[in-house]
Amino acid sequence: MKFFSYILVYRRFLLVVFTLLILLPLPLILRSKEAECAYILFVVAIFWLTEALPLSVTALLPGLMFPMFGIMPSKEVASAYFKDFHLLLIGVICLATSIEKWNLHKRIALRMVMMVGVNPAWLSLGFMSSTAFLSMWLSNTSTAAMVMPIVEAVAQQVISAEAEVEATQMSYFSGSTNQALEIDESINGQEANERKEKTKPVPGYSNDAGKISSKMELEKGWQQSDQEGVLNGPQNSGTNSGSKYRTKKDHMMCKLMCLCIAYSSTIGGLTTITGTSTNLIFAEHFNTRYPDCDCINFGSWFVMSFPAAIIILLLSWIWLQWLFLGFNFKEMFQCGKPPTAKQKACAAFIKQEYQKLGPIRYQEIVTLVLFIVMALLWFSRDPGFVSGWSALFSEYPGFATDSTVALLIGLLFFLIPAKRLTKTTPTGETVAFDYSPLITWKEFQSFMPWDIAILVGGGFALADGCEESGLSKWIGNKLSPLGSLPVWLIILISSLLVTSLTEVASNPATITLLLPILSPLAEAIHVNPLYILLPSTLCTSFAFLLPVANPPNAIVFSYGHLKVMDMVKAGLGVNIVGVAVVMLGMFTWIVPMFDLYTYPSWAPPISNETTP
Repeated sequence: MKFFSYILVYRRFLLVVFTLLILLPLPLILRSKEAECAYILFVVAIFWLTEALPLSVTALLPGLMFPMFGIMPSKEVASAYFKDFHLLLIGVICLATSIEKWNLHKRIALRMVMMVGVNPAWLSLGFMSSTAFLSMWLSNTSTAAMVMPIVEAVAQQVISAEAEVEATQMSYFSGSTNQALEIDESINGQEANERKEKTKPVPGYSNDAGKISSKMELEKGWQQSDQEGVLNGPQNSGTNSGSKYRTKKDHMMCKLMCLCIAYSSTIGGLTTITGTSTNLIFAEHFNTRYPDCDCINFGSWFVMSFPAAIIILLLSWIWLQWLFLGFNFKEMFQCGKPPTAKQKACAAFIKQEYQKLGPIRYQEIVTLVLFIVMALLWFSRDPGFVSGWSALFSEYPGFATDSTVALLIGLLFFLIPAKRLTKTTPTGETVAFDYSPLITWKEFQSFMPWDIAILVGGGFALADGCEESGLSKWIGNKLSPLGSLPVWLIILISSLLVTSLTEVASNPATITLLLPILSPLAEAIHVNPLYILLPSTLCTSFAFLLPVANPPNAIVFSYGHLKVMDMVKAGLGVNIVGVAVVMLGMFTWIVPMFDLYTYPSWAPPISNETTP
């Protein structure tokens, strides 16, 4: 037993060593550049999938192994680790830093929820819409981490308000005050306040202690009642003893709210090319491999993905609503019916939270203006149907990209004054001696995902190595028999493969690993590369099944309302919806945008040979 305990303790070290040794015969026996590159590709893929090493550390392996195997010189490998993508990422993170620093994201989220009302169904849709909108511009993780404490507080406010109303009604009908009920109300109110304090976020830190405590309470309270709830169904509102939820419906509402935030933060990231790292990785890989194609930019991506994201968001909302609370049209469309007491309490809480922000400040206005300007410049650079502002630089076609816009706006955040810095003179006079910009370099560094930057750079280096060694061409030739299959079946197989793989591996690692394989596949079967790469890229974000599949899932799971089977059951439906909508888009509105039915001139010509 002691031997196995040692293996368990040092399992990652042993995995690294045995992976390197077991695969070593591949380059030693075959002795070709393709085999050597395949060895490196397999090693990196296994380390990424198992996370035996941190993802960003594994991404540095091509910089070490390509020069050692004579595939690429060190200078060329190093140049792959910093590209146009990184400049775009820097500009976007400058915007995200300012938005979160000045609480503009919270104002947007609360305002959008106030607009849709407090009916549970519409409230969940309001949170999904606001979360998806924020996720278009912020990282999925930070969006979920920001919105989730608000959702938790609103959910607890609804539960406590309903308890107060029922207690009042019982007192009214009994004709006297029930002392035990008053004590119970007091305890419930105190517990609600404690839960609210636990979920109150500290800027810059995750409130792990509160989440763990909440999770422990859930596990203690719902071990028995959850089993009963499975038999009784999602709409059962019978009381449950020994839990922090008054009714089964209260628990289902908490589950619904949590999953709405997790899934909408991921769905919103699909919409813009900067919304999630997988979109950026695809754009950089595609523009590097096919430099003659100027068809992937911020505007074209938005037009392509926005309809898909809206459809997925609405269908996911319907699915989650039906799964946990039932889709009751009478309750949803209460024309002329006054709001209930708990809806009033919920609305009052949201309004109170919004009023705490005070009137909109100068810093928020400037951030909002720069945000709008950045989006407009991205859209208008090269819209496609008319000439964009990039035509002003016709002498240098293709020089100005989306990263140029991001850097321009990003630098303004370090330049525009946010407030004056003052000091007190010896005479007691307060004088200004400097100003503080909208963001500082230290604040930017705390938001900048350097690990993602290195991970993406490693993917670019890996793709360059596959191209230089001839492995990409060899893979494409071996996969050319797939050309006999219908195109829709190839797209479906690749989409399902990516969706399954991304549940157990990180999204950036999945897309970085598969792009160098799928690109030569499309070229080998003489299909427009976008036909296969676009759905595969979108499906990489569909990590909805497990808490460990992506960070937003883990964040909402840590609040203690969900079990793994809840997420599996809900995520399976959202995955099916996502793949179906992407497949629909690839054969409808996306086809004329990129002329997908013809093999483009910007793709490399295919020889008649099918063997390496």
